[in-house]
Amino acid sequence: MSVTVFSTDHLNALSCEAKQSVRARQHHNIHETYEESCQRLFNAIEVNSYIRPHRHSLDPKTETLIALRGVFALITFYDDGRVEKIVRFGTEKYQNDKSNSVGVELQPGTWHTILALVSDSILFELKAGPFNPQAAKEFALWAPEEDCPEEAQAYLQTLHSMV
Repeated sequence: MSVTVFSTDHLNALSCEAKQSVRARQHHNIHETYEESCQRLFNAIEVNSYIRPHRHSLDPKTETLIALRGVFALITFYDDGRVEKIVRFGTEKYQNDKSNSVGVELQPGTWHTILALVSDSILFELKAGPFNPQAAKEFALWAPEEDCPEEAQAYLQTLHSMV
């Protein structure tokens, strides 16, 4: 029997990589291939990371996000870009909010983004496989593209102000 150990050192290294990344995030796949029936990964996300709102409707699968470190906000949107719901979750209490959750599960077709609310935040993500990179995400046309840094950062600041 084989055992894979995920150490604190591994998570620390992933956080360091996220801080050095232009996108301020770094993932590490646990699954070995996209064909596996369960896609599993760590995703280190920094506060200044902009994840363009998107949904998973082209390859509709439920997505589960569990906080390993830090605090996050899941923001869901209506089709026109208005905010539908904000859910805080994480491993620490968020401003003494006793209803803080440790994770979320998203149904396919839900417009969403994730914000890291503190540095060194890391998610554990689960989704059924196989994974098709060409159908992974449908980006919201009403949200700035990641390669438009000024617009994206302004939008990210607006989202952070809502949390």
